[in-house]
Amino acid sequence: MKLGVLTVPLYGMSLEEALKYLSGLGVQCVELGGGCYPGNTHTADYISGKKPISELKALLEKYNLTVSAIASQGNYIHPNKEFAAAHQKDLENAIWLAEQLGVDTVNVFSGCPGDCPESKNPNWVTCPWPPEYLEVLDWQWNEVLIPYWKKMVAYGKQHGVTKFAFEMHPGFLVYNTETLLKLREAVGPEIGANFDPSHLVWQGMDIVQAITMLGDAIFHFHAKDTRIDAANTARIGVLDTKHYGGNDRAWDFRSVGYGHDNFWWKEVVSALQRAGYDGTLSIEHEDSRMSVKEGLEKAIAVLKDVLVFEKPGEMWWA
Repeated sequence: MKLGVLTVPLYGMSLEEALKYLSGLGVQCVELGGGCYPGNTHTADYISGKKPISELKALLEKYNLTVSAIASQGNYIHPNKEFAAAHQKDLENAIWLAEQLGVDTVNVFSGCPGDCPESKNPNWVTCPWPPEYLEVLDWQWNEVLIPYWKKMVAYGKQHGVTKFAFEMHPGFLVYNTETLLKLREAVGPEIGANFDPSHLVWQGMDIVQAITMLGDAIFHFHAKDTRIDAANTARIGVLDTKHYGGNDRAWDFRSVGYGHDNFWWKEVVSALQRAGYDGTLSIEHEDSRMSVKEGLEKAIAVLKDVLVFEKPGEMWWA
């Protein structure tokens, strides 16, 4: 496995400054923002042609870094046509960038449409009753989501992108293991997971069991932690819409090691090994209680302790 970082939190630095900083910390891979919600501050000049791709490749080589994936998580099926078109263009640019860099993985969200063709905003269905909710869900999946991703998988394959890694995120149609596998079955093996445990922990999922369930459908991994506040959760439940910066939430995103201890993360790494995953654990820093540098550096320290970097040796004792 390899230690990686999503460079989005370092947009205050130039790309070269960020790569130099991360390389000095022992990071092996970077995940680059290619547009949509992650933005493209570090890659915009290469996407636009203002700078040649050869320059980006040279920077990566200079700092001994590789690219684990291009991040372009967005809502390409948003009912607002202008919004959807902007994210669609960003996704196509991310695919182009991946092709130029020889990267086969683009990290995405599934997206979420409205409840009908005339909708103005997304509508995320979370329960099966009243019965019209299931009618909405059927329309969203069969008339919008599945046709869209069949089209995008075909487009991606034309450009060398054979892995669309879905971050399972509430608010979108693919938000857990079951919905990820449902879309994979409908569209094909090019659909897989950008496995981010932080979004599954607060839903009450067991991360080891979730990894086991997905198996070889895991294409990429986001190293981000979540701390559950037991007292607040007992009072209000996990569906918490208060701002992430508050102190009275049921749960909060934390840097790796601040939601769960090292042993928990070692169990996660071991589960990934058993599932056959030998890719990158890419740190995504979204901890409101730490600066970017402190949050990244502490997460890196934890992952250096828990990651298995080498292939297993011979079982000389067996």
